[in-house]
Amino acid sequence: MIDTEKRKQPVGIEDFGKIRRENFYYVDKTAMIRDLLRKWGEVNLFTRPRRFGKSLNMSMLKAFFEIGCDPSLFDGLEISHEKELCEKYMGKVPVLSMSLKGVNGNDYDTARALICSVIGEEALRFYDVLISSSRLNDVEKARYKQLVMVDQANRESFIMSDAVLMGSLRTLSALLEKHYGSKVIVLIDEYDVPLSKANEHGYYKKMVLLLRNMFEQVLKTNESLYFAVLTGCLRVAKESIFTGLNNLKVFSITSVHFDQYFGFTDEEVKDMLSYYGLEDRYDAVKKWYDGYCFGDAEVYCPWDVICYCDEAADGKTKGPKNYWSNTSGNDSVRHFIEKMGNGIMRGEMETLIAGETVEKEIHEDLTYNHLYDSVENLWSMLFMTGYLTRRGGSDGDLFRLAIPNMEIRSIFIRQIMAMFREDVAKDGVLLKEFCDALEKGNAQKVETLFKTYLKKTISIRDTFARRPTKENFYHGILLGILGYKNDWYLKSNKESGNGFSDIFIYIEGADADTGIIIEVKYAQDRQLEQACRNAISQIDKNRYVEELKDEGCHTILKYGIACYKKECRVLVEKENICE
Repeated sequence: MIDTEKRKQPVGIEDFGKIRRENFYYVDKTAMIRDLLRKWGEVNLFTRPRRFGKSLNMSMLKAFFEIGCDPSLFDGLEISHEKELCEKYMGKVPVLSMSLKGVNGNDYDTARALICSVIGEEALRFYDVLISSSRLNDVEKARYKQLVMVDQANRESFIMSDAVLMGSLRTLSALLEKHYGSKVIVLIDEYDVPLSKANEHGYYKKMVLLLRNMFEQVLKTNESLYFAVLTGCLRVAKESIFTGLNNLKVFSITSVHFDQYFGFTDEEVKDMLSYYGLEDRYDAVKKWYDGYCFGDAEVYCPWDVICYCDEAADGKTKGPKNYWSNTSGNDSVRHFIEKMGNGIMRGEMETLIAGETVEKEIHEDLTYNHLYDSVENLWSMLFMTGYLTRRGGSDGDLFRLAIPNMEIRSIFIRQIMAMFREDVAKDGVLLKEFCDALEKGNAQKVETLFKTYLKKTISIRDTFARRPTKENFYHGILLGILGYKNDWYLKSNKESGNGFSDIFIYIEGADADTGIIIEVKYAQDRQLEQACRNAISQIDKNRYVEELKDEGCHTILKYGIACYKKECRVLVEKENICE
């Protein structure tokens, strides 16, 4: 039963105030405020993969510093113990806060209009204050109206001019400083999303120019700036949009400072699981969602832990599952696999899937328009976006990289299988030969052709996955092949007799209907022949053929298929059913 007194999990909620007011569970990251004030530079850039709490931390900063804030939101949290700091800063600073996460235009004009809208909405928050301010003159108020689209005949169609837009944040911060008599904090969340989308849709150079001018005016030549915080997935090279920004401090996933404030630490996850009575799920949660190394801190992906606890708290959800891949595309993984080929990269991919490490030189200062230019850039991108992580120390820019956990491994496997299925569909001759051999009970030919397919994808080695996981991989390869046989009735893990068969096939024929049962085994000890016999024995013992008999099959083929890396062995037993 769900304990209604327990705090709710903030799935998808990035508003700090809402989480605190509405009794959601909150993992206390407010010490970041203390460290930021002690360590801050004039412009601070935090780069982390998606779904690691960047937006929530930005909302927290706004809730703490902004004039008129609610101090009770921080009651009992770590920052509340810093009495002198709270007295000096809490609720004392005007804050400009915006997110560029939603700037997703298919063309430059649409993206530019979305940026105008984001800035206009932020400027509009201060309307009652600035439009009636006795400290602003008429000229300054007129400049403010250009930002909020006031006094326009058709407000919806109004778009700021380039000069107004590029200077908009600097203008707004100057007006706020004059009204409040205090310099301004600027928060820009997901600063690089417009660049990512511009690169996807072919207007990258225009977007770079726009953001470069905007950022230079608000971050470099802005006397009204107290300090700024930006977040994003990638640290975009200085020559791209941060030209001449000598006051920029970058805290990336390799930085020790602030390493524990993005993601959940092991103790934080243990506390959360204990709070919801899920202590027995710790090992599974750790295996699936832990493993990221930021600076000196090992952290879990908070999105995954929150989603899992939300579903598991009622006792219905048992095992972990993949939550991260559903939040956006995995194009970088696909690009990487497309470049894999049959040489060194394939071997490195197999090493990673096996839970081992590869050593690569990482460059953090990439630009979006060059991410896919080389394999070297792809390694760096996968590292910075969370698909790979660091293991151990580093030698300059040389890192030992690994797949963080089971969830990310499943994303790689899913992409590999998707591309394998595409390759299967391209070779109709091989597909027909394989299915014909399978239907005729030609075990030798099935074995030969299945080996051909195995050579087209990676192999699963022994150090990472348990036997059932490996068997599932080869099971998936078979399904990827057989799924294109449209005139076959095919089910996977079909309940039949006393258990579950791996693959269940029913073929309607002119003279006699044929049924096929396939049981896949992974030959951990490389005893392929014995593994095949064990598979067929399992089919007999669990009476997997019963449903095929009920369907009226006259011929039933029982296949045992054993695999080890790229080796396989196929045995078949034929059973004729007398009417």
